[in-house]
Amino acid sequence: MQYLTGKRSNRLLSDFLALRKRHCLEATLTPPRTEMEADMAVDHGPVVLVAGATGLVGREIVSALLADSTVEVVHCVGRWPLMVKHPKLINHVVDFAALTSLPKADECYIALGTTIKLAGSQAAFRAIDLDAVVAIAVAAKSAGVTKVGVVSAMGANPKSGVFYNRIKGKMELALAGLGLHFLVIARPSLLDGNRVALGQRERSGEGIGLILARKLRPLLRANYRAILAKDVAHALIRAVKAATPGVVTLLSGEMQGG
Repeated sequence: MQYLTGKRSNRLLSDFLALRKRHCLEATLTPPRTEMEADMAVDHGPVVLVAGATGLVGREIVSALLADSTVEVVHCVGRWPLMVKHPKLINHVVDFAALTSLPKADECYIALGTTIKLAGSQAAFRAIDLDAVVAIAVAAKSAGVTKVGVVSAMGANPKSGVFYNRIKGKMELALAGLGLHFLVIARPSLLDGNRVALGQRERSGEGIGLILARKLRPLLRANYRAILAKDVAHALIRAVKAATPGVVTLLSGEMQGG
C-alpha cells in the first residue's frame, strides 16, 4: 500500500476544503426554486379549442390566441378548415352531429351561430345554435377543458316568445348544467363586421340594422349599440383567462371597446 507524503496530503486536504467552501457559497447565493418556479420550469402554455372559427367573432378569437405568446396550441374545430396557416394552428374537420371526442385542451371557445334564414329552418337553426354548441362543450369537458367561453346573444332567454332568443337561452341553460368549472357567456348586441371578407353571405337584415345602429349610436344605451366582433372576442378571452369558478355573463355594454 502506498502512503501519501505529508506535503502532498496537506495539499489535497487544502484543495478539498477550498472546493467545499466554494460549493457552499454558491448554494448560499443561489436560493432553491420555489414550488411555483419548479412547476413553471416544466409547465407549458394553455392548449385551446375554438369552434366556429370561420365566423366574425370566431375569426377574431383565433387571431388573438395565435398572437398570444403564452398559448401553446390552437385547435380549430369546424365543418370546414380555417384557411389560415400558423405553426400553432391545427384544423379539425368534424361533423357536429356525430362528435365523439376532441383533442386534450385547457380552454375552449365556442362561437357557433347562424340565422333561421341561412340555416333554412328552425330545426336546422337549433341543430347548430343549440345541439352543436352543447355537443362541443360536452366533448371539451371530456377532453380535460376546465374553462369555456361561449358567444350567445343579447336577449337570450329559455322562456322567450322569440324563437331565436329562446334557443340561445336554452343553450346557455344547457351549458350551465354541465358542471363546468368556469363558464363565461358573452351576450353581444348586433355584431359589426365584414362578413363578405370572410367569404360569408351578407345578411340583409343585419346590414340595414347596422346602418341604423351607427347613425343612432349616440342615442342608444351601451347594451343596445352595435359592437365590433373584435371587441367581443377580446373581452371573452380576457374574461375566460380571469374567470372565477361558476358562470359569468358579459353584457354587450361591458364588452364595448374591448
